[in-house]
Amino acid sequence: MTPLAEARRAMLLTLSFDVATAGVSMFVAVAAPWFWTTDHPAAFILFRSGILAITFACIAFVAFYSLKVHRQVWRHSGWPDAVRVVQAVALTILIFLPVIFLFNRAVGFPRSSIPLSIIIWLLLLFAGRMVALSRSTRRPLQIFQAVRRDAPPAILVATTTDAADVLRNLRNTEEGAPVRILGLLEIDGVDPGRAIRGVPILGSLDDLGKVLDLLNLRYGKMPWIAVAGQSRRQDCMRTILELGAKRGAQVMALGVKEEGLHLQSVRPATLLERPERNLDIGPVKDLLKNKRVFITGAGGSIGSELVRQCSANGIKELTLFDAGEYNLYCIDLDIREKFPDLKCTTVLGDVRDTNRLHQSMVDAMPDIVIHAAALKHVPLMEMNACEAILTNVGGTVNAADAALNVGVSQFVFVSTDKAVDPDNVMGATKRLAELALAYRAIGSKMAVSMVRFGNVLGSSGSVIPLFERQIAAGGPVTLTHDEVTRYFMTVQEASSLVLQGAAHNGTPGKASLFVLDMHEPIRIRSLAEAMIRMKGMVPGLDIQIETTGLRPGEKLHEKLTYSSERLIETGIEGLRKVTPVERENEPKGFRAKLDKLLKTASARNGPEALIVLSDMVPAYKSTVDA
Repeated sequence: MTPLAEARRAMLLTLSFDVATAGVSMFVAVAAPWFWTTDHPAAFILFRSGILAITFACIAFVAFYSLKVHRQVWRHSGWPDAVRVVQAVALTILIFLPVIFLFNRAVGFPRSSIPLSIIIWLLLLFAGRMVALSRSTRRPLQIFQAVRRDAPPAILVATTTDAADVLRNLRNTEEGAPVRILGLLEIDGVDPGRAIRGVPILGSLDDLGKVLDLLNLRYGKMPWIAVAGQSRRQDCMRTILELGAKRGAQVMALGVKEEGLHLQSVRPATLLERPERNLDIGPVKDLLKNKRVFITGAGGSIGSELVRQCSANGIKELTLFDAGEYNLYCIDLDIREKFPDLKCTTVLGDVRDTNRLHQSMVDAMPDIVIHAAALKHVPLMEMNACEAILTNVGGTVNAADAALNVGVSQFVFVSTDKAVDPDNVMGATKRLAELALAYRAIGSKMAVSMVRFGNVLGSSGSVIPLFERQIAAGGPVTLTHDEVTRYFMTVQEASSLVLQGAAHNGTPGKASLFVLDMHEPIRIRSLAEAMIRMKGMVPGLDIQIETTGLRPGEKLHEKLTYSSERLIETGIEGLRKVTPVERENEPKGFRAKLDKLLKTASARNGPEALIVLSDMVPAYKSTVDA
């Protein structure tokens, strides 16, 4: 059975129920008084009552069909549906009274039948709807709750299930609904032509443009497009943004279920909407519970999110270490407000400063060190190669040595996809840091976890803030190349998987390298176009897009593993292990070369430092004078 045929069948059943209960209620309301107050034969009473019941049912059919009560979906009934039912009952009575008066001037018609039939009929009508509502929501009395009418009008784009959750929350919110839903567009096409909680289903996602045009004419202004649940998938969002932007419609997001009811502008993260990760948080809680945690780069995008997630998982003490005063101040303030009982120490310091770092770890005596401090901006590091070497390599070595010195059991390193076949200084320094950590772990009592992933959406160094500024300024939006693609992940998802990797690597004297499943890379031009549409504008018309050419050290496409590496499933969704990580033993002369590299960089001898870096990371060949 097609969805349309199924919807018509359901509408026929609901209309049949409403009409049948009309006939039953009138039959009982007429027959009962006659049986009690007259001496007419039973056959006469049943015949006359039947005629009146059939007449009443026929009028009820006309009234309920005219007011489209049959389009209601009972399992999602709400207050507007209740009002519409009462209106249909009243219309039926208003038509019925003149009809019986014209027929025989209501001679012999019991005057008590009208109020009695109304009571019986309404009881039956609402009982049926409340039973259906109870089966779907467990809250049958929800049908009698009021709803605001002064909120901005909007079209809801969602699945049937998500729409029911959103509309139920809109009815229940104490502050008042943030939007008034005029209609629903389904993306699953389950109940076309019907209504959910009094909101008519106007069609599918393909009908969005036509519906917006019609409602714009009817209401005199373009309604918002409210997206919820599965409609925030990439494929749906592209269609919604394209059709909405052509008409200047604002696209907003509404929360579903555990997200809570809230209205917000669609964020760029929506473009990465993936199936929800079903992560077992148990191992992370076991790793962090009652532990002392030391986080470098604690004020950065990844670092600050790691701080929040660690703080929420029962750690005993926390040390925040960062060279940026303002970022450190912000995350310190945030943690002290959200976790007032957590012992938190804030240390302003640079990972290049060996003494500061060592003393801070001695004071903290951490069980776990998470090293997120790094210099990450690719073109900037091409122009400041020595700084990249001193922070990304030297800082990592300093942190690892300090951790070994105080007996840290777990060391976690945040790496990058740019460490694979690096074409730039930043990637080469992160790859060398991976190798240095792997070799330092050999024979120690410390387990080392390294996690490699791509761009963090919305981080300070990503393209998202740049595009937002350019769009706000009226354009143009600048791309380095039309075909550039990048892996993206939200900071929350990346940080969660970093901790999952640490929780599943507890072997002392061993380094494990993990790669996050970033799904398919995203074309940067597509991202820019979608962000322009999010603002209700048309790419190439309202906002121009220009290409400026690849910058020093930039690739068209990134990879997550070397050709010599293979991936092993970890049993954790979104996290895979890379093997091999390192040789059995540290190569002869590795530490001497590393010392030479750091000394050369400290002397700011850029060309020589790049020669040594190229020697230590064979995949990297320097083409830039630093």
